[in-house]
Amino acid sequence: MRGRIPREFIDELLARLDVVEVIDRRVPLKKAGKDFKACCPFHNEKTPSFTVSESKQFYHCFGCGVSGTAITFLMEFDHMSFPEAIEELAGVAGMEVPDTGGPRSVDSPALPMLEVLGQASRYFKDQLRSHPDGPKAIAYLKQRGLTGEIAARFELGYAPSGWDNLSSLADGQEKLTLMTKAGLIARRESGGHYDRFRARVIFPIHDSKGRVVAFGGRVLDDGEPKYLNSPETPVFHKSSELYNLHRARSAIAQQQVALVVEGYMDVVALAQHSIDNAVATLGTATTATHLQRLFRLAPAVVFCFDGDRAGRDAAWRALETALPLMAGGRQVSFLFLPDGEDPD
Repeated sequence: MRGRIPREFIDELLARLDVVEVIDRRVPLKKAGKDFKACCPFHNEKTPSFTVSESKQFYHCFGCGVSGTAITFLMEFDHMSFPEAIEELAGVAGMEVPDTGGPRSVDSPALPMLEVLGQASRYFKDQLRSHPDGPKAIAYLKQRGLTGEIAARFELGYAPSGWDNLSSLADGQEKLTLMTKAGLIARRESGGHYDRFRARVIFPIHDSKGRVVAFGGRVLDDGEPKYLNSPETPVFHKSSELYNLHRARSAIAQQQVALVVEGYMDVVALAQHSIDNAVATLGTATTATHLQRLFRLAPAVVFCFDGDRAGRDAAWRALETALPLMAGGRQVSFLFLPDGEDPD
């Protein structure tokens, strides 16, 4: 998308879209007369005052006063820029944003990195199915009680053993540099590169828009570290991202409560048992940013960490972080498990 977006295109885009469908994918709506209602995703409330009009293609909250179109909703709810919201909705409507010349306003150094991460996710998923050691990873997942259906839903994959499976796929130095910046491979001191994830079940980590931004890997045996996460990169910041938030968002908004656990396996196992409002921190303590993102969806957060000393310490740190944010009807609860147990 180049230069200024024509007003005519924006008008046609909004005419083709249904704001009810756009919002309902993110915040479940209920029919209320000729309109649709929900608890407002932009402030905490118990009685729905957020109204979406199908005839006017407009939303309005009588509680906090927010209002707008499908475009402004994506900008506020998904934290998109105006051009990003246009691109997203144009894809939904099957339209191509016109090229009007001039500098590309939404191009970003992050876009090639996101493409590489998406390619890596597809590679790991393929290895789970086709690599000779794939059955070992599948057997591990089955031993943990997971079905093929849930593994597919969470896009689980497998990183084979070996030092250059992924890096050997790079077609040139530019791709190697990009893969290094994305945290997929690392440089050797003696020269060359090696794969960061090896002999691990892979859990893709998505941002709020559903794009793969990082990975978590779990060893199949008792090796260390048990879990390995991608490092911080230009597209991945542990202090702000939550595992599974892009999938759990609707369930959290609908149930008006978010469940925060420690690990990927906790989230996946809970989802298999129809508990779809769970998210996990990514190798870091719960931050104020994490909580603010959850409180925008629901007024209540329940922490359920492992039943050991580390889990209790994590709960205490979460409490300290949450206390300054407790206002406007927000609630925080702690579900403590027996010693040695975890949500999985």
